[in-house]
Amino acid sequence: MKASLLVVSMMLAMGLAGSGAGAETDRYPVKPIRMVVPFTPGGSNDLLGRVLAQKLHATWGQPAIVDNRPGGGSTIGIETVVRAVPDGYTLLLTSGGIASNVSLYKLSFNPVKDLAPVALLAQMPYLLAVHPSVPAKSALELISLAKAQPGKLTFASSGVGTSSHLTGEMFRLQAKIDMLHIAFKGGGPAVNAVIGGEVQVIFNVITGTLPYARSGKLRALGVSTSKRIEVAPDLPTIAESGLPGYEVIAWYNLFAPAGTPRPVINKINAEINRILQQPDVRERLLTLGVVPLSGTPEALGDYLQFEITRWAKLIREAGIKAE
Repeated sequence: MKASLLVVSMMLAMGLAGSGAGAETDRYPVKPIRMVVPFTPGGSNDLLGRVLAQKLHATWGQPAIVDNRPGGGSTIGIETVVRAVPDGYTLLLTSGGIASNVSLYKLSFNPVKDLAPVALLAQMPYLLAVHPSVPAKSALELISLAKAQPGKLTFASSGVGTSSHLTGEMFRLQAKIDMLHIAFKGGGPAVNAVIGGEVQVIFNVITGTLPYARSGKLRALGVSTSKRIEVAPDLPTIAESGLPGYEVIAWYNLFAPAGTPRPVINKINAEINRILQQPDVRERLLTLGVVPLSGTPEALGDYLQFEITRWAKLIREAGIKAE
């Protein structure tokens, strides 16, 4: 009898707790949201984070604060979110490095197990560009030049193991050419090195490269996506201009700590998808070469796993070791 009463009491307590949790979810958010961006201010991740934060604040009436936590190839900021309380008030906005870092670093976390996918946000092409003195006007001509001068061409990146480095390594391996990689501490210094003629080739996100190509300081050879882009329709894809099958996409994503209630994740996902389809947001992002996306948390989870597998293979084949 006493045991039965104890079971009933526990069930009632659980029911009350569940009811309270449900009410809390219905009211979400009731306090400020922190959006951790594991990069310095001013980059594409930061820009996207601030656009979303402003819109979330306007809709929900609660401040959405972008918290820049750079360092460790984005691992410092990611670990901050992994260790946060899983209540929906700490989110992670990051890019494709979350997948490649699995094969580059000894991580204290597993992004698949320790993070909950929320939304796939956007994608952006990389731009293949060269210094104007380089006698190549297409990807095919660059490949021919590299084959004629093995090891003579240099390509710049924002650091060993970064997305711009991996994008260049994929080009090098698929084209079967020998180019020397020169690493810099960030995309800005890498671009400046090519503009100054210190390095000849660069693969960089289009937001940080296209303005210089338009001004004549660089020569754009192609974009890394499978289709031409709206902001620069005259630019061919690398695949169509010399390297069939080549495709690399910079992608941006939103995660929460594992264990975040699914109703909260669903609510954030729905609102983020709605924001990214607003005409003013789409216009602002597309003007920069960023393509807004939408989709389910499951779609992001599947894409993360695909990218982890893909980059692990390339990192192994290219023998890349993080500094």
